[in-house]
Amino acid sequence: MSAIPEIRPEQSIELLKELHILTRDGKLNQDSRRKLKQVNHLFHFIEPLLAELAAAGGSLTLADHGAGKSYLGFILYDLYFKHRDAGHIYGIEARAELVQHSRDLASRLGFTRMTFLGLRVENAIESAALPGQVDVVTALHACDTATDDAIRFALHKRARFIVLVPCCQAEVASVLRRKKNESFARTPLSELWRHPIHTREFGSQVTNALRCLQLEAHGYQVTVTELVGWEHSLKNELIIARHTGTAHNNAATRLEWILHELNLDELQARFIY
Repeated sequence: MSAIPEIRPEQSIELLKELHILTRDGKLNQDSRRKLKQVNHLFHFIEPLLAELAAAGGSLTLADHGAGKSYLGFILYDLYFKHRDAGHIYGIEARAELVQHSRDLASRLGFTRMTFLGLRVENAIESAALPGQVDVVTALHACDTATDDAIRFALHKRARFIVLVPCCQAEVASVLRRKKNESFARTPLSELWRHPIHTREFGSQVTNALRCLQLEAHGYQVTVTELVGWEHSLKNELIIARHTGTAHNNAATRLEWILHELNLDELQARFIY
C-alpha cells in the first residue's frame, strides 16, 4: 500500500475501502486519486487550525456542511481526531440515505465522536442537536447558496475558523442574467457579463468576492487560494477565514456599493446581516 503516494502512512486502509476510494483489492483509480488528493490537500490546510485550537485548550468541534458521503469528515477523524481524547465532528447532510450510511460506517469503524444530522444547511442554526458554539465550519463543494447558508451558520455559532470550497455559484449569475437589459442602460460595467459565458464566470467570481467582504465585515481575516491544481478540479477556490473580532475597514460599505453598482440590490439580505 505504501506504493500509492497519495495515501498517508497513518491512514486507515479499511476506511478508504469503505469510502470506495480504494477498491477491495487496494487499487486506486484515476477518479478516486483526484478525490483523495483533494481531501488530503484540504486536510493539509485544516490540520494547523485544529492544532492551534487544541493548543488553546477547551473542546474542539467541527461542523461539515453539505457533507454528502462525508469523505472530508471521515478523513479528518481518521487523521486527526481519533488520535486525541477530545473533539467532535458533526456532518450535516439533507439526504437521509447518506446520513444513515455515514452513521453505519462510523459505528463499524468505532468513530464514536462523529454525529450525522439529516438537516438542510439553512435549518442547522436552530437545531438542538448542535452545540451553541462550533469552532470550525467547513463546506466542501456545497452547491450554490448552501455555501452562504454555511457562512450564516458559522457566524451564528461564532466559529473561530471557516473553510470553504464553493461550488455552482448560480444565484448571482441568474440575477445578472435576468436584469441584463436594465444594467446595460445603467452602467458600462455590464459589459463584464454581456456574453453568457462571462455571465456565469463573472457571477461566480463576484459571489466569492462578496462572501469574502461579508466575512471581513464580521471580523474575520480572509485568505483565498487554490485547493489543488486546476487539472484535478475546476471548482478549486479555497476560502479560509480566521476570526479576529476586528471588522475589516470599509468591508460592509464596499459590499453594499458593489451590490448596488452591479444592480444586485435584491441580494442584500443574502450578504448583509
